[in-house]
Amino acid sequence: MEKETASKRIHELRTILDRLAYEYYVLDQPSVSDREYDRYYQELTALETDFPQFLDPNSITQRVGGAVLKGFEQVTHQRMMLSLGNAYNREDLDSFDLRVRAEVETPRYMVELKIDGLAMSILYREGRFVQAVTRGDGNVGEDVTNNVRTIRSIPMHIDMEGEIELRGEVYMPKKSFEQLNAKREENHEERFANPRNAAAGSIRQLDSSIAAQRKLDAFWYYFVNAAEFGIQTHHEAMERMDELHVRTNPKRRLCQSMDEVWDYIQTMSEQRSTLPYEIDGIVIKLDDLSQQEQMGYTVKTPRWAIAYKFPAEEVETRLLDIVLSVGRTGRITPNAVLEPVRVAGTSVSAATLHNEDMIAQKDVRIHDMVVIRKAGDIIPEVVRSLPQKRDGHQQPYEFPKLCPICGSHIVRLKDEAAHYCINQDCPARVVESIIHFASRDAMDIDTLGDKKIEFFHHHGLLNTVEDIYHLKDHRDEIIAMEGFQEKSFEKMVAAIETSKAKGLDSLIFGLGIRQVGKKAARILAQEYGTMDALMSAEVDDLVEIRDIGEITAQSLCAFFAEERNQILIAHLREAGVQMSAPKQDIVESQFSGLTIVLTGSLTQLTRNEAKDLLTSLGANVTGSVSKKTDLVIYGDAAGSKLTKAQSLGVNTMDEATFMEEVKRYEH
Repeated sequence: MEKETASKRIHELRTILDRLAYEYYVLDQPSVSDREYDRYYQELTALETDFPQFLDPNSITQRVGGAVLKGFEQVTHQRMMLSLGNAYNREDLDSFDLRVRAEVETPRYMVELKIDGLAMSILYREGRFVQAVTRGDGNVGEDVTNNVRTIRSIPMHIDMEGEIELRGEVYMPKKSFEQLNAKREENHEERFANPRNAAAGSIRQLDSSIAAQRKLDAFWYYFVNAAEFGIQTHHEAMERMDELHVRTNPKRRLCQSMDEVWDYIQTMSEQRSTLPYEIDGIVIKLDDLSQQEQMGYTVKTPRWAIAYKFPAEEVETRLLDIVLSVGRTGRITPNAVLEPVRVAGTSVSAATLHNEDMIAQKDVRIHDMVVIRKAGDIIPEVVRSLPQKRDGHQQPYEFPKLCPICGSHIVRLKDEAAHYCINQDCPARVVESIIHFASRDAMDIDTLGDKKIEFFHHHGLLNTVEDIYHLKDHRDEIIAMEGFQEKSFEKMVAAIETSKAKGLDSLIFGLGIRQVGKKAARILAQEYGTMDALMSAEVDDLVEIRDIGEITAQSLCAFFAEERNQILIAHLREAGVQMSAPKQDIVESQFSGLTIVLTGSLTQLTRNEAKDLLTSLGANVTGSVSKKTDLVIYGDAAGSKLTKAQSLGVNTMDEATFMEEVKRYEH
């Protein structure tokens, strides 16, 4: 066959197979037999083998996976992936409705099932699938394109030009989850706790062939830049996605009132257990896109949408004992040991009791019958005891005076409900601090998990955080241990070496300083640039930084004042861990020192590009308008933020003027 003829036939076969896949995986209405489908598939496979120059990663033949990555690349979202505010009852929904009606006339709501999976953004350019990125922290996610490409219901080609971003949820169907756990049991592997964890674990596999075997699926519920294509409402955007053969959930309804919304919620609550996938609530969205823009956003959530969360399932079981765990800060947490019971789809044998006051307040006693639930459908907790079911064998719980791990005295700090082990050499604190340092949000040493850290600590190889960077010196000893081979050792060492370049913000967070979360660590890294500069900072300096309060500032100064922490940082520096953030050149400009808000659709820059540009010109970019805002820069379809700025007398600037102004600072 000639090359030109082969190219044409390959294109025809891919088009046919894409349509048949849509009929089978999305519509569940196959129009041909399996045998005919296989004939097309085998013909395409043969042609791609004979003419490898026409091989395409988006071809249906490539969806079995096979790419093995060393790690996932981080990607900054062009538009933030925000979370949703929550409603727990009809009153919360009515309050949301009142807030909407205060700004919008005659709102209509689209209500949809809230799929319990992993939030994902996918990108198409000129009709081709090009990228899939996890939500991450909303600003930065991970590129998981190879794994998402294996999900057969996702079209690799759509009939639409330009750049299109869609967002949705990747999930594991209940049937796939049952099959996966059955197979793991056969292989003597730990079962996944629930379909959501299984989906998340599958998407983060470095070997895409493993993700392909897990039989994941996805629903897409948000056409991010729909307005750019003349689409005016959310329900029109969903219909366009259907036309493009993008899988949306058909169990959605357009409602004219909150009464209709509540009726839908009641109906779906009754049907929840019969669905072939897990849901954890209902999402309510303002339908009109211009009204969405008018309502705007808070720092974390859209003001035009809310998620109704189903009431947590509550069950009774017996509390057998109360045991204490010790965290990396020394915090002592009491935990209930329970007779195993099934809650929200998984077996639960332990639940948190939070602190001594909580035990007393709920009058929880050993051998009590108790009611438990999963907070947010995730973390098991004891809701209340059932004193009417006591039989005389119950024992009040006395909080110990000594640490259960090291035997040191434990203390309760002033104005805190928790107790703490203040022995910094407590083995539990040591292990937890190392686990935190190696965790994904810190130094991301994915080959050094919790169990492995506990194992190495037990064998005397990990007694401090800096010991991580000396594991390479114990090669022969580790390879001789059960479960280790040279290949796994080399892989672990390579991941440890890679972590050295994670950056100052990851290191600050990884140190486990009380009150310093990931966001604060990023702010501190940007503000000070080097570890030395941060260690020299005083409380008065730190509290001047936006979002750094006095408690955080005092905690930082106390941490760096301790000699043992100074020694730890010195050892990490000697090991080659990066102690500085990439320098960003700040140019003096008319925007220097101004607090600026961006709103509307920008046409010449993405929102993140505009933010980075303004930051490089010395501005502080925030998400909401207030009296402290100096300037609002607006693009097309600017809504409530622009209106609020005008009402407050805040200066405004359109995108065209802004682009003209920044030209003078180009090098």
